[in-house]
Order: sequence, then structure tokens, then C-alpha cells
Amino acid sequence: MSIEIKVPDLGDGVDSGDILDVLVGEGDFIDKDQGIVELETDKATVEVPSPQAGKVTQIHVEVGQSVAVGAVLISLEAVAPSEQPPKAEAAPAAVAAAPAEAPEESQPQPTQSTPEPAEPPSSPTPEPAAAPTVQPETLAAKSTLGIAEKLASTGKLAAGPAVRRFAREVGVDLHRITGTGSGGRITREDVLEAVRQSSQAAAAAPVETVKKGPGEASTDAWGPIRVERMPKIRRTIAAQMHKSWATCPRVTNFDDADVTELERIRQTSKADYVAQGIKLTSMSFLIKSVAMALRSHPLLNASIDMENGQIIYRDYINIGIAVDTERGLVVPPLRGADRMTIPDIARGLTQIAENARSNTFAIEDLRGGTFSLSNLGAIGGTYSTPIINVPEVAVLLVGRSRKMPVVMDNDQIAARLMMPLSLSYDHRLVDGGAAARFLNEVIGYLQAPSRLLLAP
Repeated sequence: MSIEIKVPDLGDGVDSGDILDVLVGEGDFIDKDQGIVELETDKATVEVPSPQAGKVTQIHVEVGQSVAVGAVLISLEAVAPSEQPPKAEAAPAAVAAAPAEAPEESQPQPTQSTPEPAEPPSSPTPEPAAAPTVQPETLAAKSTLGIAEKLASTGKLAAGPAVRRFAREVGVDLHRITGTGSGGRITREDVLEAVRQSSQAAAAAPVETVKKGPGEASTDAWGPIRVERMPKIRRTIAAQMHKSWATCPRVTNFDDADVTELERIRQTSKADYVAQGIKLTSMSFLIKSVAMALRSHPLLNASIDMENGQIIYRDYINIGIAVDTERGLVVPPLRGADRMTIPDIARGLTQIAENARSNTFAIEDLRGGTFSLSNLGAIGGTYSTPIINVPEVAVLLVGRSRKMPVVMDNDQIAARLMMPLSLSYDHRLVDGGAAARFLNEVIGYLQAPSRLLLAP
């Protein structure tokens, strides 16, 4: 019975994705829940599993293709467990499937391109099958080679998601590797060996270390260029930024918060939090300040529906944290940030950082934000004009805190640690006065951090 495996429902609002990798080949026997493709959606990469075990009869997609929810990925012939070939016997079966090579495989000699004239007359009749005389290791090796050649000829890669991810991290092209694993599968050791060989080649011939593949490089009227396909996540970011720029009249207010006392409290308390496995940063205090200020200024936590002429006030506060990853910008929200304590927020930030490093964000992890916060200070810089993540109506950017001379209330000048803040807001809904009052309240909390520690 033939079964079509389709792109499943990917969650609210996600209706398509790009094929990042095809994990199976035609003729493969796959298990239930085995990954068949890697799909790149708006801001996450997901592995689509097969809901059925069986034999792959046709692959309907290719790497780089955009597919919608419900599109057919592969055709599968359902096979009962008893009908599936044992994994250990897969190699002889693959050899039997290539009759043109059978005489060659029945001989222990590596080649038979010329007949042996000194053949003893003790075998007057040709042997119909010499399988009993062939070592299983020889058959398995030849079968693995045949599968690897078949995969190479069809452009399919036999490598798991972890190996693919590792190869991308170290810059290895899996299409140039012959797998040594079962069935020609590429292993992590194969990738490491490719890295070692590349390093040796670079040392031996530093002038010509990498050969350009077709389409990797070209020239224009002024010199060499390189053309790369824009990843799905970058296309999504571009579309979202264009939508924000075209529909949202943005205004940005700039101000500074004196965080000298906050930093003193953070430094004196840091060791206690480390003992609990918590990394306490100034970002935790800023998030709490924003969350509490949003309680008093719900307009900046709202969204605008121009089509129906409505303002949508949200009774929950989910602060999206902009994270710069290798794949691009993602904004996972801290849900219920106004109900979280400083330690809770610190733990949430640690989890977000771990997910960013391992690229393990699920689609739902990136949805539901009501207000965004971006930390430019971790990289460097002071002020900026952040783009609003529509349909939100405001975003706050924090720059790098630095010591500055400040005139105090007694007219004395003192060196104070100042945190630069840039608040962008949608002027269709938020007026300058409302934005200024909100930012003043955020600054008030930052300059009196004891209020944050005592807040529920």
C-alpha cells in the first residue's frame, strides 16, 4: 500500500517552509518516527518524522524547495516488520540487486578485466554462485560503497541532523565526503577526517587550498563576487522589517538611567546567586523594570488593528528578548515577565541563551511576544533606532553602560554608571508624552533597584 507523507501542521501562523535537507533516499527502508527532511520555517529548523515505517518509493522535494503545509514530501510503501530486511543482511541484499557485478563479487581477486590464462583445469564448469567463499566483510564493504555511490549520484546525503549541523559549523561540504558508516552514512568522524585532510592540504599547498564549485563564485564589472541563496529566516526577517518600515510611523526617544546603585547591588549579590546556579546580569533588572512599567502603561503592551479600527489590549506581559544567533535574529518571549522574580528572569535568560547556542528553539518558543527588548550593549554601542516587531507597538534597546560625569543634586560632579536607552514606538497608537512617561518609569525602577527586589 502506497502512503504519501506530507508536511504536517507546523503551528499557529506557519504555513510553509524551505527544505534544508532530505534525510532519506529512494529505496530506503525507514522506521516510524525516523526523520525524513529538515524543514526551515520562519525562525526555527524542525525535523519532520515519518508517521509510518516502510520503503521510500519516491521523493517529491529537493533541497532549497519551498513547500506549504500539506505538500507531499515522500511516497512510502508500507512494509510489515517481518518484510523489512534485517539491518545486518542489508549488504548482501544490495549486492544481489546488482547482477552485473555479481561475477566480480564472486571472485576474491580485485579485478577481472583480463582472463587468467593459467587457470587450473580443476574447475571445468563456471561456478553459479560463490557467495559461500566471500567474506561477509567484503560484501558489506562493497554494498556500502554501492549505496554511497547511489546516494552520490542522486544528490542525497545519508547523514543525521547532528552530523549535518556539525558540518555546517566547521564549514565542511557533506557532498564531498564518502560516508564510512552503515549503508554509506556519513558520521561525525568522517567530518572530522575531512577537516584534518583539509588542514593538511592547506599546509602543503597554501596557494590553492579550496577549489571553487560551480555557482560559488563569479565576477561583475568590478571584480570577483560570491552569490549565496538567502536563507528562509533572513527572508522572513526582511519581510517583517519591510512591513514594519512601510506601515509603522516610528519615533525613537533616547535617555539614560543611572545604574550605579543597581550595579553595586548586583555585584554584592552575585556570589549568592551563583551558588544557586543563577547568573545575575543587569538585563534581569531591566526586564523586570520594563514589565512593571507596562502594568502602568498598557498602551505600550497593546497592538493596533487598522483594518477593523481596534486597539487590542493584552492582559498578559510577554517580553521578547532579541537574540543574535548564527542563523539570524530571533525574539523568544519571556511569558508572564511581570509575575516573575529577578531570579526567575535570570533563569529564563539562561535557558534562552542555551537554546540560542544549540539552535533548539521550537516554533512556539518564538511566538506570543507583546513588547520587545534588545541588548546592543553586549556587543558594543550606545544608542540606536530599533525597528518595531509589528504587531507590537514598541521596542526598547539598551546600549553598553559606561561611566560618565554627572551633575548631582548638590551641584557636585561625580562619575556615575549610565545605561543608555532607546525606545522606539508606533506613533499611530503611542504619543510622545505616553512614551516619555513609560520610559521615565523604567528609569525610576532602574535607579531604585530595591523596589525591583521587593516586587512580586
